[in-house]
Amino acid sequence: MSAEEVTKPVEDESTAVFEPVVKLDQTVEVKTHEEDEEVLFKMRAKLFRFVAESSEWKERGTGDVRLLQHKQSKKVRLVMRRDKTLKVCANHYITAEMALSPNVGSDRSWVYNVAADVAEGEPTAETLAIRFANSDNANLFKTAFQQAQETNKSLLSSNTAAPTPVESDAPVAADAAATDSTGAPAEKGKEAAPSAAEDAPPAYADEGVAPPTEKTEIVQGEEVQVPTTDRPSEEDAHAATEESAPADAPAPTA
Repeated sequence: MSAEEVTKPVEDESTAVFEPVVKLDQTVEVKTHEEDEEVLFKMRAKLFRFVAESSEWKERGTGDVRLLQHKQSKKVRLVMRRDKTLKVCANHYITAEMALSPNVGSDRSWVYNVAADVAEGEPTAETLAIRFANSDNANLFKTAFQQAQETNKSLLSSNTAAPTPVESDAPVAADAAATDSTGAPAEKGKEAAPSAAEDAPPAYADEGVAPPTEKTEIVQGEEVQVPTTDRPSEEDAHAATEESAPADAPAPTA
């Protein structure tokens, strides 16, 4: 049997249809925070930033530079995104302190300083250079840039944060009332100062009995008074009490 006579079995074509078990709904909305803003200016350009450590210019991205004005606050900011990736390479307000200076040896690029650019997430001070296709486009950008400065001049100054005023003097008055005459804060639940009688040392447990007597001993040739543990009798104690009492004291009653 030759190889040509051997026929291979023909596979049946599959006609089964498989449907996904779980259907995903497109419920995620992508927001760029530009929905509430109006485009005042848009033009293609290339952006550079100056690196002070190496004293050189580095390209930050190429794309459309836009001036966006918020519909409610009317503030104007500059936003620039890179081509294809649409990653932000410039995002800052246009303030009156910014000055567009012509780049050395070029009539189609401008250099300016930014105090707070948030393209990387955190506000950073940057020196930027933006270059256009020709000098006419550069002049159009300068005109729109200066108009945005005039618009933001009054808006940014009117929203300057003011010091927080003191809400009320009531807490201060309450604290003043809680202090004593010395100026120290009074303690809650503090009892009155003890009287002179309370400051006196406690009396003996057996009232009317004189304290232990002392005896004289000779220690190293000197007489020393040493208290004894012997207590006097009640008669001796009573006699000692009468001798120590003043003459004009009333006699004890029976």
